Amino acid sequence: MTIAKPAHKRILLKLSGEALMGDDQFGINRATIVRMVDEIAEVTRLGVQVAVVSGGGNIVRGVAGGAVGMDRATADYMGMLATVMNSLALADTMEKAGLTARVMSAIAIEQVVEPYVRPKALQYLEEGKVVIFAAGTGNPFFTTDTAAALRGAEIGAELVLKATKVDGVYSADPKIDPAATRYSKLSFDEAISKNLGIMDATAFALCRDQKLPVKVFSIFKHGAFKRVVMGEDEGTLVYA
Repeated sequence: MTIAKPAHKRILLKLSGEALMGDDQFGINRATIVRMVDEIAEVTRLGVQVAVVSGGGNIVRGVAGGAVGMDRATADYMGMLATVMNSLALADTMEKAGLTARVMSAIAIEQVVEPYVRPKALQYLEEGKVVIFAAGTGNPFFTTDTAAALRGAEIGAELVLKATKVDGVYSADPKIDPAATRYSKLSFDEAISKNLGIMDATAFALCRDQKLPVKVFSIFKHGAFKRVVMGEDEGTLVYA
């Protein structure tokens, strides 16, 4: 009997902050983060090296009212710190699930997490640890999607997985148009010409230039993460 092997050895998972909220208005939903970590643990047990980038929208949303009129750079730094909080929560949940996780921040907060150092991150991945990249790129005006593209390219990931609430990219909004169809595959140029808005333009351009494919899938669909890693027809693949 032949045991199926994963289609990818090293991947980068981009989790939005909103995904961590579950059905809550803001913050971290405990049941949701535990379920996500269980899915990550299942993939690491297959021998796949997993790196994670988390957004911060779930926390920023809670302070959005107070940020009205705020300087953009200041607001972006607040968002970066929110991703550190999410990353710590993810790492703690992973440790409780039997995984070894390391949080590496693009902003120096050495009393809390270690700084991002590429060779160290690669070492951790080779050792089977889950590496969580926090604080985005460390610069304002760049999204966590761009951070995911950047870190994915730096660590030599074979695939960037963009976890969303929808199980792929559709020709139209499936909630509005029942005739909408899911794309199994799309080239970067097709996605741009169709204006599908999969990632922000900077992140998308970086992935295209580095020939780093992006897979869009639903993190809320049980087993979808594993099916993507195994190379099954799950979600939408965007390729160069």
